[in-house]
Amino acid sequence: MSGGGRRRQGGGGSGPAGGAAGAAGAGGGARWGAGGGAGAALVALAAGELLLRHCVRRFGGVTGDVFGGVEETAATAALVALAVGS
Repeated sequence: MSGGGRRRQGGGGSGPAGGAAGAAGAGGGARWGAGGGAGAALVALAAGELLLRHCVRRFGGVTGDVFGGVEETAATAALVALAVGS
């Protein structure tokens, strides 16, 4: 009996957990490509900047609520950009 036909049991990325981890790692960057994340970040920055400028012009400054709104707007814009780009 030759040693070439032996199989390791357990570990080694087999089973549901290993397969899911491999699929998540393999598909993570390939889905949006190299520029997808950068494009989404630029969209988020632009949306946040537009809202911040509007609030400064309208309210004469910024408050904690404005910062929270800018953050939520930027996060939403990034997610929409990623969803549209996929």
